[in-house]
Parts: sequence; C-alpha cells; structure tokens
Amino acid sequence: MSVQQSTETGDSGGAGERAGSGGGGRRKERKKRPFWQELPILLVIALLLSLGIKTFFVQAFSIPSGSMEQTLDIGDRVLVDKFTPWFGAKPERGEVVVFRDPGGWLEGPPKQSGDSVMGTVQKVLSTVGLMPSADEKDLIKRVIAVGGDTVECKKGGPVKVNGVALDEPYIFPGSAPCDNDPVGTVTVPKDHLWVMGDHRNNSRDSRPHHNETGDGFVPVDDVVGRAFVVAWPVSHWSTLPVPDTFDQKGLAAPAAPRSPLEAPSAPGAAALAAAVPLTLWRRRRRRRARR
Repeated sequence: MSVQQSTETGDSGGAGERAGSGGGGRRKERKKRPFWQELPILLVIALLLSLGIKTFFVQAFSIPSGSMEQTLDIGDRVLVDKFTPWFGAKPERGEVVVFRDPGGWLEGPPKQSGDSVMGTVQKVLSTVGLMPSADEKDLIKRVIAVGGDTVECKKGGPVKVNGVALDEPYIFPGSAPCDNDPVGTVTVPKDHLWVMGDHRNNSRDSRPHHNETGDGFVPVDDVVGRAFVVAWPVSHWSTLPVPDTFDQKGLAAPAAPRSPLEAPSAPGAAALAAAVPLTLWRRRRRRRARR
C-alpha cells in the first residue's frame, strides 16, 4: 500500500492527496548513493549475516586426520548443523557429529594457523564462518550408542548395541570393528555418547580412552552439531545420512521400569486429575439412590 493510499481517509485526506499531486507539492526525489559508498554497508551486513549463520545455524569444519575414512578424507570440508540442538534435539545413533575435546583426546596442541598473511586471512574468515578454523579443538566421529545403551566390542566380533549386531558397511576396508581396541561390554551413562571412527584401526575414539581412563564417553553438552554434507572438494560432495543398520528393530535400549514412588507422567497426571472428580460424582449418585 502506498503512502498516498494510506492517507486517503475522509475529505481532509483526499484534499491532501490532491494538493500533493499538484506542481507546488512535488516530492523531492531521494538522491541515490553511489555504489562505492554502499559497498562498505553491504560488506558489513554480509559479515554480520555470516557470523550469525556460523553461531546459530551452520559451520564449516575441515577434516584433519584419517580417522573417519572411508566416509571422510583428509582435507574434506563438512557443513555442521548447529540449529536443531537449539530446539532440544540430541545426537542419535549413526550420526556423524563434531564435538569439543572432552579432555585429553587430542594427542597434541591443535595446528596453529600461523602469523603469515594467509594465516591471518584464515582467522578472519573462520571467525565469520566462511572458512574452517585451524585452531579449534574439535573432533569428528560417528555416534554408535547413546545414554542407556549397552555396547559390546570384543575382539573377533562385530559391534553390538543392546545385543543387536551392527552391519557396518561404512568402516574402512580391511579394518576390523573392534580387534585393535576391544573393550568388552560397557553401558553408556545418561546424557553421554559412545563414538567411534569409521577407520577403526586409525581412530582414537571411545575405545582407547575407555581402556586408558575407564571413561571414553562424550558428554552431549560437548557436541557442536551434526555433520550433514561434504561440501568440498566438489568431487567428494555427498550427504551424510544415518546408515540403515541403525534402523534395526530392537536396537533401542529397553525402557527402565518405573519406581512405585516415581511421579506419573504429564498425561498420567492429567488422567488422574480428571478421574478424581468423576469418582466423587459417582459415589454421590450411589448415596442418593440408596436414600
């Protein structure tokens, strides 16, 4: 709706419109800025948008090692979804996730980008999410089990989650599921993850850290987001869906039995609240019938 249309309400508005259309009331045309003056404003807006996208939506990460081969090669760039966790979504079995170092997982300090011109450019671009950072302490692995799951990883056998054997076509050819770092049977604590690299013979994941410290679990709060696509190089472009093996029936951990003293769920509490007045009403009717 134009300004003239919005002011045309009644006689005074119509008169004002007619007066404005005359020669004496000609509106001044807004002087257009030259492009070189608008360019800095456009660049600032673009940088703010990029920073917001990196912080809340999507961030690029570079693959520094071969622990996720053959799914991800060294130097691949992946895009990580950081948006859905804001709505309470938690990592699921089979997803490839990026997470912060839980403590002592990285064998040495992260590779520094250096003080060269290219290093400075990389720092600036990584700050706004246009390029992966070389200084962040992040790791990327596949989620094998979530809180409450039981994982069995024995030498010579497949990985089992809650007693269900996983068919893992994504692992590196010639790499055994558990042979180089068997851990036996472990139970994942609540709000934690059990993660493993796809190149089992070349991945320091939950297995060696469990053997060394008795832990090896990744807190859900340390997860940055889910990697959903390989964006670079173009020849490696592909999505990162959850493999079908994690859709098997019986894979989910059985629900823990509820304690007799445990409070009912929200639907159960609502049903109980509705049942109480109904029961009282029926008792009153019976008493009146007896009279």
